[in-house]
Amino acid sequence: MLAFNSQQRRGRQMNSGFSRRSLLNIGTLSAMGTLGGWTLPSLLRAESAAGQKKSPKSVIMIYLVGGPPHQDMFDLKPDAPKEFAGPWRPIATTVPGMEICEAFPRLAKIADKLTIIRSLVGNQADHDAVQVYSGRDPKRQKSSGGWPQFGSMVSEVLGAATPTAPPFVSLCYPCTHGPYNEPGPGFLGTAHASFRPMGPTKNDMVLNGVSLERLADRKSLLRGVDQLRREIDTSTTMTGMDAFTEQAMGLLTSSRLADALDLSKEDPRTVERYGTGNPAIFIDENGAPRVPQSLLVARRLIEAGVRVVTLNYSKWDWHGGPNNTIFNREKEDFPVFDQCVSALVEDLHARGLADDCAVIVWGEFGRTPKISDQVGRDHWPQVNCALLAGGGMRHGQVIGATDRIASEAIARPVGFGEVYATLFHHLGISIEQTTITDHNGRPQYLVEDGGKVIQELI
Repeated sequence: MLAFNSQQRRGRQMNSGFSRRSLLNIGTLSAMGTLGGWTLPSLLRAESAAGQKKSPKSVIMIYLVGGPPHQDMFDLKPDAPKEFAGPWRPIATTVPGMEICEAFPRLAKIADKLTIIRSLVGNQADHDAVQVYSGRDPKRQKSSGGWPQFGSMVSEVLGAATPTAPPFVSLCYPCTHGPYNEPGPGFLGTAHASFRPMGPTKNDMVLNGVSLERLADRKSLLRGVDQLRREIDTSTTMTGMDAFTEQAMGLLTSSRLADALDLSKEDPRTVERYGTGNPAIFIDENGAPRVPQSLLVARRLIEAGVRVVTLNYSKWDWHGGPNNTIFNREKEDFPVFDQCVSALVEDLHARGLADDCAVIVWGEFGRTPKISDQVGRDHWPQVNCALLAGGGMRHGQVIGATDRIASEAIARPVGFGEVYATLFHHLGISIEQTTITDHNGRPQYLVEDGGKVIQELI
């Protein structure tokens, strides 16, 4: 929560009752650099200058919570026995030889802008978002303090691209099932945690009565800032605030970030193209809500200068039963997924962002080839799929292949480390030369041993 007032709060206190913890909860901004005395005019000048620059290299990572069924989406096996194939049939795409689920007609029309990895191996067997967000199996990673997730590593290595936007924003909704939640900054520390404007904390991000939704109103903003500065000046608190605090305040006084989060400023036709969902409805109670507009917010944040945006989308831990309810859920979720993901890819191309922004869509594992009457398609770590777009990569292809029932990779297996190496390469980060320092002062490479850039994509 960020609420500046005179009430005492838990945690280490600063003068006049300002809680450092209340600042930390909005995420980190320390990598943004010192903001020259924290003056609103200097921020606005920086904002104006940033708006004239080309977008920085960036990544949007979409986590399909709970493990999507690869053989029902992007690796259909129509000739397999019915208990393996399921009810869906493949359709042709704009790329010769590439077929995907018939429930994805919009994605089929832009297949030349997509890459499907059908042979993602090395998946963990449990519901856990750690590997998706860090590239490392939590049971194998041995770093003290926990391995940092992707956005935190990028924050450490590159910092912010502009003073008016943090390097890393998470649009992930909190899940009641703990392992579904994205990991933190690990041994890199709170300075490289994500800025989190979504979920319950969004309504608590208040600057002296100026809510996030009102930050774009310059008159209200200036009144709130002036009042806060008067309080600070009289309490000498500012001299005790560190660079983190100054940067947090600077971010909240930048309308560029607030504007990016405000979909009322978007063309209604664009909002309609992505689709909307209710963020208060959590699928199966413990997953994430089905909120396609999060993808649009992610694009707007990228335009505002954010380097990495992560988001969780819906709940994909589908199991069956006597009526194979897994397929009822697929009929419900697939069309919405088709609409919002295709909208994001088309939007990036239309706005000239496709070369600068890479998109990765994936989950923690695949699903069992055989459909059980009791559990539908269960957890299947042997093979998984991923969808890539943008990033100036060579798209319009399928990488890897599985056997006749989609149970294991039989051609070009791809590891999580390879996907991450490719994402770092896109951002201009050398995985051979770049290290981050753990709690024990030891340098650590960004990806696990054997993680090389996927040559087919570059």
